[in-house]
Amino acid sequence: MAKAGARVIITLQSTESKHRYTTEKNKRNDPDRLEIKKYDPTLNKHVIYKETKK
Repeated sequence: MAKAGARVIITLQSTESKHRYTTEKNKRNDPDRLEIKKYDPTLNKHVIYKETKK
């Protein structure tokens, strides 16, 4: 049986609206919560997205 991988599916929540993205991250390379600047289609601009709990 194969080991559980280091990649997990995470949810990114916009800091300025209710929009969310889902993506993967590697727990070994990024053990802390991610903060990424991405495009928010509800606001039509780039904002900071933070990793949320599932």
